[in-house]
Amino acid sequence: MLWPQTRVQVLLEQADQALRDGRLDAADGTGARQLYEAAQALDTDRTEATAGLRRVAQAALVAAEDALRQDRFDDARERLALARELQVPRPQADALAARLRAREAEHAGIDGLLAAAARAQADRRLWGDDAAALPLYRRVLALQPTRIEALEGREDALSDLLQEAERQLSRGALGEAAARVAAARSFDPGHVDLPRVEAALAAAVDARRRTAARDMARGRLSSARSAYEAILSAMPEDRAARQGLEQVGVAYARQAERHAGDFRFVEAQQELELARALAPQSPVVAQAAHALARARDVRQRQELAQSIPARERQRRVTALLARMAQAEAQGHWLTPPGESAYDTLRAAQALAPESVDVKQAATRLLPAVRRCYEDELRANRIRRAQACQQAWQTLEPRDPALPDARRRLAEKWIAVGTERLGAGDVAFAAQSLQEARRLDGAVPGLEDFATRVRVAQAGTVP
Repeated sequence: MLWPQTRVQVLLEQADQALRDGRLDAADGTGARQLYEAAQALDTDRTEATAGLRRVAQAALVAAEDALRQDRFDDARERLALARELQVPRPQADALAARLRAREAEHAGIDGLLAAAARAQADRRLWGDDAAALPLYRRVLALQPTRIEALEGREDALSDLLQEAERQLSRGALGEAAARVAAARSFDPGHVDLPRVEAALAAAVDARRRTAARDMARGRLSSARSAYEAILSAMPEDRAARQGLEQVGVAYARQAERHAGDFRFVEAQQELELARALAPQSPVVAQAAHALARARDVRQRQELAQSIPARERQRRVTALLARMAQAEAQGHWLTPPGESAYDTLRAAQALAPESVDVKQAATRLLPAVRRCYEDELRANRIRRAQACQQAWQTLEPRDPALPDARRRLAEKWIAVGTERLGAGDVAFAAQSLQEARRLDGAVPGLEDFATRVRVAQAGTVP
């Protein structure tokens, strides 16, 4: 291992050699600049590195002069930029920059660029590629910043571009309008018409936001989705619009669940696919998919039941109701699959939906599941409470009391998870966080709990 001072000396020698070889700057760290800077970082008191960087700056200026004489304009700009970064005297850099612009203008043919820009403007090709009017005017002004024809042409082209933006706004094309406004701002943020058009764009976005909320409230999901997507086309980072799209997805999921309950499988599948596209992480979407799968199973059982003789059907129903009562007594509301109280009830309903015994069993099961939820939650038996809540959700997905039940269960998961986190059980706390978020992503205290879990996980040694 090299001692620090020895390492500094080696770096300085390597930097001197790189400077002699003309390797002034290199991304891989072998350039004179990088090597002098590395030596300087190791020992700020030594002056050799600082003096070396000044020599690199002067060498860069000389290299820029050489490149300019040979009409290698890209190389000249690159070396001039390096000289400026290393703080070569400004008058020297400015003088070289002026000569570079003049030579580029002579080489590029300013008059030709202006003529091409004017033709593009006449053809309404204002922006979008290097041959359009505004990029051409920008090239001219980079070489001759005070060229009147370019300044006036750019002003007119920007006015035309902003008028296009206003026409797009009048048609409701927020994305197209926003793209033109952003382009105008990039060419001249001080253009006189820009504030007015920006204000019109903001007003149009606000109006579309109100329209989306109104459509959402009235159940016009397709219109609400289009409105939120239009907002995002203009403002891709708009958080409220993204949340609005998720709400539309949740609403589609609830429609899918209702249609599944009515055995309208085509509509339910279409709505479920929309829901998955808009709100893929929502637990409501997962519940809708589960409801659709169960509804298809019930319909299949009903169709099979039609081929079973009446006496055999009654025998099977009696056996299923007995198994249901046994599962009830054990608190097996949803599990194990096929043997739970819910599954055996649905199987009995598929065989004999009009049976008085089956209807009585269904009437009895829902209140029992609700009582189970309350009793288990009160006793802090959180997993059993969750099983009862899931059974309740499955039996009566439209029950208006369910959102409150999910929130209370989520709050209980946070409370228990917080207690276990305090005892050092990070794994259980992380699981509690997942359960709470799945039940109600907006439950109070969730984000604070999530932060504490992340901090605890980061500090856990594998």
